[in-house]
Amino acid sequence: MSAQNLAGRWELVTFEQNYDDGRRVYPMGEGPQGIIQYTEDGFMSCMISRPNRKNFTTGGQWNASDAEKAGAYNSMMSYAGRYSVADHTVTHFVDLSLFPNWIGGQQQRVFKFDDQGLLSLTARLEENTSEARTALLLWKRG
Repeated sequence: MSAQNLAGRWELVTFEQNYDDGRRVYPMGEGPQGIIQYTEDGFMSCMISRPNRKNFTTGGQWNASDAEKAGAYNSMMSYAGRYSVADHTVTHFVDLSLFPNWIGGQQQRVFKFDDQGLLSLTARLEENTSEARTALLLWKRG
């Protein structure tokens, strides 16, 4: 597989986390919204959110209540940077992220395309713990 297979804009179909103990969790609820974009020259960006996010009512972007700002943070994720492809793995080199712990790090995803052209990105999280799980994000070309 090559970067050319990934290049373009993709729209999120589903985002779920399947725990080794059998639990299935939808971190951004059912029917999440999102896009991921891969450029041919090696840059990527990703934004995912819960559907129907609430508007702030106590202020603007910078002076709303802490509770509203926390709600906004908990209902969206985003990051961007360069990426590389090796075999069936895409590695995202994170330059910017809403979650500051990812900045300067790498996010690896196994990718594959199904017969309908959908793109799946999977990652193992918290291996060898009680929270071990596989994250699955399914995307369609947008």
